[in-house]
Amino acid sequence: MTAAYSLSDGGLDDRVPFLARLESEDRSALLALGVALTFAPRMVVVHQNEPSSHVLLIVRGWTKVTASAANGYEALLALRGPGDIIGESSALTGRPRSATVTALEQVGAVAVEREGFTDFLNGSPAVSFALLGLTSDRTRTADRRRLEFASMSVRERLAALLLDLARTHGKRTEAGIELSLPLSKQELAGSVGASREMVQRLLKELRDRGAVSTGRRTLLIMRPDILRRIGRSGG
Repeated sequence: MTAAYSLSDGGLDDRVPFLARLESEDRSALLALGVALTFAPRMVVVHQNEPSSHVLLIVRGWTKVTASAANGYEALLALRGPGDIIGESSALTGRPRSATVTALEQVGAVAVEREGFTDFLNGSPAVSFALLGLTSDRTRTADRRRLEFASMSVRERLAALLLDLARTHGKRTEAGIELSLPLSKQELAGSVGASREMVQRLLKELRDRGAVSTGRRTLLIMRPDILRRIGRSGG
């Protein structure tokens, strides 16, 4: 298989995208079933609670996955990028979309109709198992994250999030590690289960300590060692 990202336990990391888990022939055949689409930055790709009619396979660009509660609070659930699949759960269950997906930058994707996707899975056991494995890996990671976050303060959660974003979406510059994804303070807040005001206060503390520099949808990490200390001890 093309996905050569193995963990010490012999499994795959949840960040290994769906298409990277497939043999090249299966990947090409699946992409050939769909229609190419382009989404502009901040354009909604799928809406929460809408009926499911297709799945999307991301070819380029990054998206955010969010869900809104009845009181209006919006949680950032995940970031999905090249090789990822969107909408597979709704396609398989027939239930409405469980989340909203929004383009963070220009996104290229292939849309495969629900019926064509499920027929392809029925005829391709290897692809079905790859999708099942992806779902299992994502569930395990989400459970582990909930457990970790339950024992952390908001300050520790934010430090851990910024370090994770630096590792997965950071670009090293002379000034520090620049996050390549344009996340807003509200989106950061939605990822750590806090209010926007709380995240603003914590970012100000980090700026005052020289750990980060922030702008409109920009964030530069200058002292990751401070974030690591906060993540370990809350200080």
